[in-house]
Amino acid sequence: MKFDDLGLDPKTLKAVKEKGYDSPTPIQAKAIPLIQMTRDVVGLAQTGTGKTASFTLPMIDALSGGRAKMRMPRSLVLAPTRELAAQVAENFDDYGKYHKLNKALLVGGESMLEQKKLLEQGVDVLIATPGRLLDLFERGSILLNDIKILVIDEADRMLDMGFIPDIEKIVSLIPPMRQTLLFSATMPNEIKKLTEKFLSNPKHVSVAAAASPAETVEQFLVECAPKAKMDLLHKLLKQEKVKNAFIFLNRKKDIDALSKFLNNKGYAAAGLHGDMVQSKRTETLQNFKDDEITLLVCSDVAARGLDVKGVSHVFNYDVPFSADDYVHRIGRTGRAGSKGRAWMFATKNDEKFMDAIQKLIKRQFEPVEINLKSSDGRQKPSGKSATKPSKSHSDASPAKHKKDAPSQGAQKNAPKNNPKKHHDDDDMGDSFGDDIPAFLR
Repeated sequence: MKFDDLGLDPKTLKAVKEKGYDSPTPIQAKAIPLIQMTRDVVGLAQTGTGKTASFTLPMIDALSGGRAKMRMPRSLVLAPTRELAAQVAENFDDYGKYHKLNKALLVGGESMLEQKKLLEQGVDVLIATPGRLLDLFERGSILLNDIKILVIDEADRMLDMGFIPDIEKIVSLIPPMRQTLLFSATMPNEIKKLTEKFLSNPKHVSVAAAASPAETVEQFLVECAPKAKMDLLHKLLKQEKVKNAFIFLNRKKDIDALSKFLNNKGYAAAGLHGDMVQSKRTETLQNFKDDEITLLVCSDVAARGLDVKGVSHVFNYDVPFSADDYVHRIGRTGRAGSKGRAWMFATKNDEKFMDAIQKLIKRQFEPVEINLKSSDGRQKPSGKSATKPSKSHSDASPAKHKKDAPSQGAQKNAPKNNPKKHHDDDDMGDSFGDDIPAFLR
């Protein structure tokens, strides 16, 4: 199938082709025709499948024939974080550039006065995080009674961040006669209930099993002591062919320390987490996309939906507290059919988190042994990957952490020697101190 076969407006098609795209991804091919029919849609797709364009393209066509009134947006896209909201806005800029549509991005960390001015001018497409949207609504700066299309993006992330009550309140303010689109990488029971409550006879489209890592990503586990992580990362950065990488940590206070360590070692590294002002977060992410920064040391604020092309590696410096976040983290590499490598450093305190990850992805890790004293060529684990399919869902078990010697699996796979609540805070938890787990940010 080609984009030409989807019946999109010629102006929209022109913008798509200028971006270099000729054929839709599976989620786009399935979702776009349904959205064009004004059906409610539930889209289940893992990260990196192009689901943002699957709703932005038909929305641009649907909205191109009307005009917004002052403070009354015609459509609303809800995103859990500022970065994801900004990426949706970028899609509308790229694909809607030949249409006269007004857009506003409402996120925390930016001037509320400037956002109010945009709303006064009339907005066709409103992209917002739930907190800032409710703040502006409560101040009387926005009316939601002309919303014709509602999109809830990354619904499972909304759930993780505690935004479901806010979403329920927002939906109660929107006309019931509307088209509702909900997209999620996973479909827990709470999200299923949400679809039953907010969507009318929705069509379900799915292009991959929920919470399944991309087959293009090779996954490796290294068992280590907490104090050995910095040296281990430095070793792998030297031995792996790292073009660029996301390095995920669980706690914000550790991100700055690791960034400083890497900079002192001569790497172009920078931190990204929820305590940073939005302008700095945007600048850091753009520098990473432009290859001015090659190592992005980050919290899980960067784990979902961010589309950075050609990322060669992901390092889970800390094992994530949420098994779903593991899938999203390693989804930053191996995108659009390219190959990627994901490494995870586990300590003896991570067994329950490792167990949850292995049960979720139905694969069993076999630890790889790294000799920190050796500086010979690239570390290459034996076999294609350091994970193997488990016999059943219940058979997956964490690698045992030995104090003195590596496990038999580790020896077998050892490489030869030749990484008061205020709505404004859309990251949820940034004001509660450094010890908040990253998956709550």
